[in-house]
Amino acid sequence: MDIDQSFNGEGKRYINQDQIYMKMAIELAKKGAGNVNPNPMVGAIIVKSGEIIGSGYHKEFGGPHAEVNAIDSCSDGLDGSTIYVTLEPCCHHGKTPPCTDLIIKSNIKRVVIGSVDNNPIVSGKGIKILKSHGILVDIYVLKSECDELNEMYFYSNRNKKPFVLMKYGMTADGKIATNTGESKWITGERSRKYVHKTRNNLTAIMAGIGTVLKDDPLLNCRIENGKNPVRIVCDSKLKIPLDSNIIKTSQKIKTIVATVSEDYKKIEKLKNYGVKILEIKKLKGMLDLNDLMKKLYDLKIDSILLEGGSTLNFSALESEIVDRIHVYIAPKIFGGVQSVTPIGGFGISEIEKAVKLAYRQTRIIDGDVLIEYDVSL
Repeated sequence: MDIDQSFNGEGKRYINQDQIYMKMAIELAKKGAGNVNPNPMVGAIIVKSGEIIGSGYHKEFGGPHAEVNAIDSCSDGLDGSTIYVTLEPCCHHGKTPPCTDLIIKSNIKRVVIGSVDNNPIVSGKGIKILKSHGILVDIYVLKSECDELNEMYFYSNRNKKPFVLMKYGMTADGKIATNTGESKWITGERSRKYVHKTRNNLTAIMAGIGTVLKDDPLLNCRIENGKNPVRIVCDSKLKIPLDSNIIKTSQKIKTIVATVSEDYKKIEKLKNYGVKILEIKKLKGMLDLNDLMKKLYDLKIDSILLEGGSTLNFSALESEIVDRIHVYIAPKIFGGVQSVTPIGGFGISEIEKAVKLAYRQTRIIDGDVLIEYDVSL
């Protein structure tokens, strides 16, 4: 929703200090990474007479919002103060009461906002409510930085599907395994730690049944104080073993198996382990990945790290569900015609039909190189 600039109060008078305090709020918001999904990360700073008197951030899904934590942290009265918040305050009853009500009740004079929430139940309404109670409201302070905080949240609201980040590690000659299938480890330890940080920050992780059968992974997050993502296994024929690491830990880590199988005996066994089964439409005998994305969005999954094998990776690109790609390149060469590459499947027959990528950035992680691309559709 476009927000009329008439919402702005006295922003030009405060532009320098507004940016300083909003940067502080952004850094606070980042502390909620991985713990608030599918809610957005939000930080808040309260200033009175040129001094910070309160601060807070959204710490966990279902917990108090940033504004509440910031207001609760204040020991002084809030009359005439300004609150800097990275995202438009909510104005509806969800797991917590509306933040707009608390702001109004606290006699805060001015609200400075970075991003306008594109969730239809909020979008612009929180601003209007604050304005209607005589509160000065300024918006879009450090907008691009605040928008970037919650890029995947905004994307999911806008497109009604999860943001999908495909990740793979390969050698300098484009191989993800040797000619005997050996694949541990291609990239270095620091790169693998960075991957676990990414797992922590996204809501879910998705792999294909081929990866499960070959590697028997846990698909968990192994960083200190990290949060395990929801695990999604694409398993058309329901081949997943009941003694696999994923099934054995499905009571502790939320696990979803997507299938087109009608093996209801196996389905019931998996359900007894705590696994959620998603029956997906069939496309060419396999999972319709776009139907899967719709069903995952309905389950409030806003972001997915795709760590698939070469077959699932190609299907995901072919189905146009991939939004970003992280390519880790290790300084090694495997060679071999039979050695596996990151993108398998049937491939393309004409160059002009290649998947187009837009470069984002490059990171050097010890000897490895991480290249980030957006997928251009």
